[in-house]
Amino acid sequence: MKNIYAITLNQLEEYFNSNSEKKFKASQVFDWLYKKRVTTFEEMTNLKKELINELKETFNIYKLEIIDKRIDEDVVKYLFRLKDNNKIEAVLMKHNYGNSLCVSTQVGCNMGCAFCESGRLKKVRNLEVDEMVLQILQIEGDLNIRISHVVLMGIGEPFDNYDNVISFIDIINSNKGIDLGSRHITISTCGIIPKIKEFINNGKQVNLAISLHAPNDELRNKIMPINKIYNLKELIQVIKEYITKTNRRVTFEYIMLKNINDSEKEALELSKLLKGINCYVNLIPYNETSHIEFKKSSMDTILKFYDILKKNNINVTIRREFGSNVKAACGQLRSLYEEE
Repeated sequence: MKNIYAITLNQLEEYFNSNSEKKFKASQVFDWLYKKRVTTFEEMTNLKKELINELKETFNIYKLEIIDKRIDEDVVKYLFRLKDNNKIEAVLMKHNYGNSLCVSTQVGCNMGCAFCESGRLKKVRNLEVDEMVLQILQIEGDLNIRISHVVLMGIGEPFDNYDNVISFIDIINSNKGIDLGSRHITISTCGIIPKIKEFINNGKQVNLAISLHAPNDELRNKIMPINKIYNLKELIQVIKEYITKTNRRVTFEYIMLKNINDSEKEALELSKLLKGINCYVNLIPYNETSHIEFKKSSMDTILKFYDILKKNNINVTIRREFGSNVKAACGQLRSLYEEE
């Protein structure tokens, strides 16, 4: 039995049509779920009893279980238990422009990035659409806030769960659903090129971010296995194609790893690699973990790296550090619980 939160508006309209019901009933159900935030079918009082019974026989409504919640300055990290006892994380970050939620898209991750805790615990399965949607709904309810931005940068590689991620975006982007603007939604990928091409042709107007973390193939091969399949030349080529077709700017994420990718040499290589591309680079201070030997670059090193990019006309920002006291890095809290 499918969870009602996994169903897009179009799918629900098709369901009602196939059952000889008016398709506007789908909008009514969405209104109850996403505007009024009811948690039972019985609360949908403008639906006839027979229809409510039919919905109950076809769909279920359940919540994720919050098993841990850790609060630090401007950040709240959640650990959820799924129905099959797997665990996922979501991180709420409070910015001056609003509340941003980093959601997970998989249980574990098969991309194997050397610096990432999520990849240390391999992929168990993809998240279902409802398991992504409920991360937003339950955190909004728990904190009594409105989430203004969603980033798919939690546990998992979003483009390795492509179809479910696209349905998730349909629901949260719909003005009858959670109603998040396209430009307030960001998908981050390590560079699965066939899926980036599919995404280009999909026509979604959400933001695209690339987990880059190295300016040359030799280094990227060492820390990101995906680069052995889709190298930097191919990645940059498809990003240029994306920009040409969508006229959208791309974000390149670059985690600053001490004595690995943070020297003047790498800064100059990165400047050359991205020259002329409509993008900006987000330099990210590394969140250290006890299981992985990488260390974060000093702020002085990060600032020098930043200055080199600036002098070479690369748009660049330094991401504010969040949640080092609450194990906010992707996969850290789940890893802790798995060990215990």
